[in-house]
Amino acid sequence: MLDFAQGVARNRAQGDFAFTSVCTAHPDVLIASLRLAQERDIPMMIEATSNQVNQFGGYTHMTPDDYIAFVLKLAKDGGVDPERIIFGGDHLGPQAWKSEAPEAAMAKAREMIAAYVKAGFTKIHLDCSEGCLGEGATVGDDLCAARAADLAAVAEAASSNPETLSYIVGTEVPPPGGARHDDELVHPTDPQDAARTIEITHEAFKAAGLGHVWPRVRALVVQPGLEFAPAHVHVFDLEQPDLLTPVIADHPQMSFEAHSTDYQIPEVFIDLARRHFSVMKVGPALTFAYREAIYALSAIDQWSYEGQSLPQVMERLMLADTTPWESHYHGDAATQKLMRHFGYADRIRYYWATPEAVAATTDLEKRINMTPPARPLLSQYFDSKVVERADVLVTQGQSLSKSLIHAQIETALSPYLDVIS
Repeated sequence: MLDFAQGVARNRAQGDFAFTSVCTAHPDVLIASLRLAQERDIPMMIEATSNQVNQFGGYTHMTPDDYIAFVLKLAKDGGVDPERIIFGGDHLGPQAWKSEAPEAAMAKAREMIAAYVKAGFTKIHLDCSEGCLGEGATVGDDLCAARAADLAAVAEAASSNPETLSYIVGTEVPPPGGARHDDELVHPTDPQDAARTIEITHEAFKAAGLGHVWPRVRALVVQPGLEFAPAHVHVFDLEQPDLLTPVIADHPQMSFEAHSTDYQIPEVFIDLARRHFSVMKVGPALTFAYREAIYALSAIDQWSYEGQSLPQVMERLMLADTTPWESHYHGDAATQKLMRHFGYADRIRYYWATPEAVAATTDLEKRINMTPPARPLLSQYFDSKVVERADVLVTQGQSLSKSLIHAQIETALSPYLDVIS
């Protein structure tokens, strides 16, 4: 099985390989993704973000140790070889504490980096692009690079085998969770800016006594020219010239990493691999597919069940706590309601782990499994290919509800895995 360094080397040499990086803590998304990777016998990158998982628990209430144990248990229960999993830490920097003074935020970032490395994360995204208390929204390349080198030194010291670590750097990091407005312009990274970032970060590593670590900096985060917003997807222009590849010509160990690749057409992933993007990150598109499936099951359920529907439960939860979505969705009340449930930003994903949502989805799945819907009813709400794939998963021992949910998730994930030829 290819490790990260080997995957980057293949990407640079042939352009026919890229890692799919699944960024989520949703158990159905994780097990569906891991099982599909197992079926295709390819590696799978699983990543946690700094606000999602950290030494204080993050919004998932999981530490780095907890998250790895959680994923490994899912893999074991699903018959997935754990050796195919590469664990990554995303946006590891002071962002989660940016409301605090810089040194306080950096102190917590150092603790977090050490916790991630000690837990077994080997792909480390050093993201120090956002400012802290008293600083601007973003910091300049020099300060960003110095802080990244600071955290790299912590990672090296925390690891029992630093040679297993790989670092991701870069300052042009798209906003986590997608753009906030549908009319936001997307500007691909300027090649000169990318070259300058590499040069300044390299100098910062050398100044921190980490010159020997630089060969393990394996990817630069850049904006290739794609994004998604609440109701709009900015599709990558396949006709645009490749201006970024020359930037890494003198750095044979390096490639590019693309964030916010959710909802792109399949041809985009193949083209990005050719342009030496060795990592393509996806998260909301997969939990969006989960929501599609569970809402389809709820619609089927409503033909025989007269109780409160799952969308009604979720609407109540999202109105009771508006924090996860209120800064992402704008417009009048009707527009906001539609986006809460159907927006590409998929902010509803923050509610699935609440006790009420877990109970509602569990009860829904039980009713579906106890009284399997007639095929014409299934075909009303699920694509025929999803139903056919679900039939296969049922023969492998899965319940009908889980089979339909996982088949829907696989449909969203498959174009990423098709890059590997």
